Amino acid sequence: MGALRRTFLTENHQTWRLFTFPCLHAGAIHLVINLSCVIFVGIHLEQEFGPIMVGLIYILSAFVGTLVAALFVEKRPSVGSSGALFGLLGATLSALIQNWEMYTNKFTALASVIFVSIGNFLLGLLPYVDNFSSIGGFISGFLLGSVLLSSPKVKQVAQDKGGLMDYDLKSYIKSRLRQKLDRPVYRSVSILLFGLMLAGCLVAVLQGINMNQYCGWCRYADCVPSKSWSCRDMEYSCETMASNEQLTLTCMDNGNFRVLPFTNISQARTNDLCSVICS
Repeated sequence: MGALRRTFLTENHQTWRLFTFPCLHAGAIHLVINLSCVIFVGIHLEQEFGPIMVGLIYILSAFVGTLVAALFVEKRPSVGSSGALFGLLGATLSALIQNWEMYTNKFTALASVIFVSIGNFLLGLLPYVDNFSSIGGFISGFLLGSVLLSSPKVKQVAQDKGGLMDYDLKSYIKSRLRQKLDRPVYRSVSILLFGLMLAGCLVAVLQGINMNQYCGWCRYADCVPSKSWSCRDMEYSCETMASNEQLTLTCMDNGNFRVLPFTNISQARTNDLCSVICS
């Protein structure tokens, strides 16, 4: 189904899942919340900085978030569409910090970023939603925002009157003059840190490094155990029975089963469905 699992990366070498992983959602609720937040944050960023810069941050944050998630992914399937959203949130925070003096409703904007971030991070504590992609996306979005989002389109936002952060033009002019001196150093450090993060994560993923071996408590940033679900890192087994163009999967651990209206599915998808039934 395109979800990310450690066995698929290390044993089956299915690196194509690194590109499907950031496009998948863990159900309708996750889909609606994620897309709503992307629209809310993305529209305001596009109005202020343009679609090219925001689109570049969106794509790169999703990819770096996927690489971070691949370092911590376990045997259960997980999806990471929130990585791109957190990239936009990190970029928004970066733009807010860089242009703090020129915004008139800065605390409202800051509260919005914090509220959306906390809400989606809590959603990531549920099974199958990967929070490590969110963390990686946020950090990469912040660093990219420090490089790419230095010149907001003040006149365009003033005409649209739809920006999340309104401007004080006098403060904007003074801020721009001061930034000409210190901004190059800040941007250079940010792009250097982003490059190191991207290269380091890429090399570590290709080497098959499992960060869970070095950080035993990190898994609790991704999944909190509950009576309704399990966070155990284990392989599940299911009994399969096909009849009348239907496939019945029965979990050998808890007896749960699901009847599917098709029989021609791959072994990888069968394993993913088995994990869902047994969890």
